[in-house]
Amino acid sequence: MVKIKYFLAQSWLLITASFFFGLLLAITNAAWQPRIKANEEKKFSDSASVLIPQADKFTLDKKVTIKSSKGKPVETEVYKALNEDKTVGYVFKAVGAGFADKIILVVAVDEKLEEMAGFSVLFSNETPGFGDKIKDAYYNDQFKGIPADKLELVKTGDPKIMDDKIVAITGATVSSTAVVNIINNTLLQIKEKMNGEK
Repeated sequence: MVKIKYFLAQSWLLITASFFFGLLLAITNAAWQPRIKANEEKKFSDSASVLIPQADKFTLDKKVTIKSSKGKPVETEVYKALNEDKTVGYVFKAVGAGFADKIILVVAVDEKLEEMAGFSVLFSNETPGFGDKIKDAYYNDQFKGIPADKLELVKTGDPKIMDDKIVAITGATVSSTAVVNIINNTLLQIKEKMNGEK
């Protein structure tokens, strides 16, 4: 009992400061949350516009429940890319585990869900100089105009050949694999759901 009283007497400032700064962080987070969400939505919209430049607007088409790579149900929003009210493609987020943290991608496909328009990195904490090369044209361009089917990562090959074989980034095999796995997991399930509804 004496030890507890001594501990409380010696650590009251630390306990009070921890409570105060924890409360301050919670209030700050709540205050900034709308702006953070607005920035995320703008980044998604900008990425979608780059991937499907012929679209003049993007509208929420439907919410689809898919399974994450760990088997948990996840709700994903699929946006329809429109040009003068004609569907020219679909865009959606794809999320999965990378080397350092989760990776969030924006993936675009054509209106028939048969061909990929490409992907853009919405969020990534991959290793600078290695894993973050998933944003570089060398890797990224391999996904443009390829069949929207199961992709395979290979260590060597010609990245200019547009097929289902994606050449890994040297020194960043984990990040390269992560992108392919994230796209395979999300794209194939969304295709199945969308084609099933049609």
